[in-house]
Amino acid sequence: MPREFALLDALVPTLFLAFLVSVVSHTLLDRIMGRCGVYRHVWHPPLFRLSVFVCIFGAFGLLILR
Repeated sequence: MPREFALLDALVPTLFLAFLVSVVSHTLLDRIMGRCGVYRHVWHPPLFRLSVFVCIFGAFGLLILR
């Protein structure tokens, strides 16, 4: 995959796509975990949400490097 692509005549890094996909997937996963009551068993829910987002973004970033 190329390192950058043209979006409205601006060069955008490919990781931006991974960021957008990870934001959408994190939002869906966050809603599912909220409905299932996962956050009642977590000590610090905002920190847990951030760490889940970082893991999702890292996974998508590693998939792009393949």
